[in-house]
Amino acid sequence: MEAEHRDLPWRRSRDPWAVLVSELMLQQTQVARVVLRWAQFLDRFPTPLACASSPVAEVIDEWAGLGYNRRAVNLHRCAVVVVDRHGGALPADLDALRALPGIGPYTARAVLAFAFERDVAVVDTNVGRVLARVGGSPLSPGDAQRAADSWVPAGQGWAWNQGMLDLGAAVCTKRSPSCGACPLRRWCAWHRVGLVAPDPAVGSAAVSAGQSRFEGSDRQGRGRLVDALRARSVVRSHDLGLAAGWPDDPDRARRIADTLVADGLARWDGVTLTRP
Repeated sequence: MEAEHRDLPWRRSRDPWAVLVSELMLQQTQVARVVLRWAQFLDRFPTPLACASSPVAEVIDEWAGLGYNRRAVNLHRCAVVVVDRHGGALPADLDALRALPGIGPYTARAVLAFAFERDVAVVDTNVGRVLARVGGSPLSPGDAQRAADSWVPAGQGWAWNQGMLDLGAAVCTKRSPSCGACPLRRWCAWHRVGLVAPDPAVGSAAVSAGQSRFEGSDRQGRGRLVDALRARSVVRSHDLGLAAGWPDDPDRARRIADTLVADGLARWDGVTLTRP
């Protein structure tokens, strides 16, 4: 499959740590935002050892603006394990990668494909959409992964996966697919029937169903509390509601604070919420 690859900075790297950082940043975060932050993060934490040797609070600080701060904690935990068990170098083995904190099936395969150039397929929401439409029906996780793996040409894992990601992101889009520009249209079952509803991608493995409303959500409150800790390191119990944006609902704010503690994003001593 011939494709024009997007010129993204992490695509010029084969450093497994740099690739891992980009993949964790890209999870549910806009590409444009990650482009601005990826190099900055690596300047501060260029290796697993540099990350593992730093307080987790500093990693969380550097993650500001990227959303889902728990990913920063997972990245720090991953770095600690990589240093302790793998001599500071990410392993080039699927099972070993999946055993690392915060590394799921997609991220492990992405590191293998994009850092080690292995012939394994990555299946994110964009690739999952392409697979389902070409096949003409929703796919289970196992079927989607097997189909994706079978498509990878020998020795071309890096380029093929980048092409598939770009195809789903820019051509086989969720709402208005550009079938005339798609190199897979002659094999696409959904294209052959004229894109009639239902879209095979709906409900298929890896295809995102969309996020719930952010405004007023617990996610928004979590983000506000983490930002408050970044700004002043300590939030006292009587200020939790105000810091979370719910001055009239301190019980909700305390419940959200408890989730931050459970996720390693904060500490609680019964009186104050502090940085980890």
